[in-house]
Amino acid sequence: MSAVRIASPLLTAEVAARGAELLALATGQGRALLWHGDPAWWAGRSPLLFPIVGKVPDDRLLVDGREYEMPQHGFARRMDFTLLQADPASCVFELRASPETLRCYPFSFALRVAYRVSGATLTVATTVINEGAAAMPISFGYHPAFRWPLSDEPRRDSYELCFELDEPAPVRPVVDGLLSDAGRPSPVDQRRLRLSDRLFDNGAVVFDRLRSRAVTYGLRDAPMLRVRFPEMPHLGVWSKPGAPFVCIEPWQGHAAPVGFAGELRDKPGIVPVPPGASRTYEMSIELIAL
Repeated sequence: MSAVRIASPLLTAEVAARGAELLALATGQGRALLWHGDPAWWAGRSPLLFPIVGKVPDDRLLVDGREYEMPQHGFARRMDFTLLQADPASCVFELRASPETLRCYPFSFALRVAYRVSGATLTVATTVINEGAAAMPISFGYHPAFRWPLSDEPRRDSYELCFELDEPAPVRPVVDGLLSDAGRPSPVDQRRLRLSDRLFDNGAVVFDRLRSRAVTYGLRDAPMLRVRFPEMPHLGVWSKPGAPFVCIEPWQGHAAPVGFAGELRDKPGIVPVPPGASRTYEMSIELIAL
């Protein structure tokens, strides 16, 4: 798989043309921070989710009364992007509508993904451009998987996410890939979410009424990462019991609620992009301790 390498003295990253996916993220000394994609657990590393986040019932969405097949998390992660620009510290990839995408999503779009490394921070800015004549309903999400634990020490159950704000709202269980109406009490205690295998017994933990726009991941006395997502109002946290990774997933949108059968534009979490307009969603990953 061909990839573009970008770097600063403190951080290196590799980005693939397939899915414009971040394949590797490491410290300047070579310590890996991103999950390496072992298919025995999960072959993904950091896929981009477009034009939907999560699942729709029966993998079918409705646009103006017509049904279209749409896989979970959309199609962008499985498609080859075009490299528009690259230099030692940045790169830009683009995906445009094609006959293949129009068969499952009847909108003309450009999806432009810009990666930049500066100091100890990787920033990803994704711009969705509506090139059609009608409003375009979209969701978009990031899905980075980080090593758990980040270092070679064994204190896996001591890892936590620290939210920037209190998160008292209930979280939504996932039932067959769809969001249940029955909320569970928030697992965040004093802004901290303790990571454990039991947390993921029923799949992802979905914060659909999120207040924070940043979380810190790691141990208080070991390497830590801060993930910021200023434009994104939802968050998924996911792993598999026993898996050596945890996904911290900023989203605009989420899986359809159980029983949803309406038009794509009415799906909770969908936002419209007017003709000729664009929306940009940014995520940064900062190494804040060694």
